[in-house]
Amino acid sequence: MKTSEAIRARRSIRKYVPGGEVTQEQIDAMLEAAMMAPSACNTRPWEFIVVRKREVLDRITELHPYTKMLKTASVAIIICALPEVQADISEGYFPQDCGAATQNILLEAVEQGLGACWCGVYPREPRMAEMRQILGESGIEKLTPFCVIAIGVPDENPHPRGFFEAGKVRYI
Repeated sequence: MKTSEAIRARRSIRKYVPGGEVTQEQIDAMLEAAMMAPSACNTRPWEFIVVRKREVLDRITELHPYTKMLKTASVAIIICALPEVQADISEGYFPQDCGAATQNILLEAVEQGLGACWCGVYPREPRMAEMRQILGESGIEKLTPFCVIAIGVPDENPHPRGFFEAGKVRYI
């Protein structure tokens, strides 16, 4: 698949085949894609938590109002930001860096024949605190939960919502 095809095929998938298989190889490919994302001064201000446990996925849906798709998703990847690794000229760029890593996961999911949906956590402090509570045993209490990405075998094929708008482009 060409990059332009993956970009145009990507959708926010909110319905998954219950129990659909997401292999370790597919997860590794998505994580590798995330870690290939650009970051300010190559600081790579991220860590990833892969959640397969059904009870943890269900707990996330109880606390985060926009993660209901995790009820049928097979796995979630939680991106956690590490703002403290950025200093001087790279300080404060972790949201862009983690956003780039997130987009790479979403595009690699398409390449792998999977569906995915990005659910924001940062900068909502109550959601960040709830996520730390849920994942506390993972050492997340020192991390900044950035987003949750639901992943699974898609059970829907929504129409594209993105499109080119010439009126939103200025040339100088």
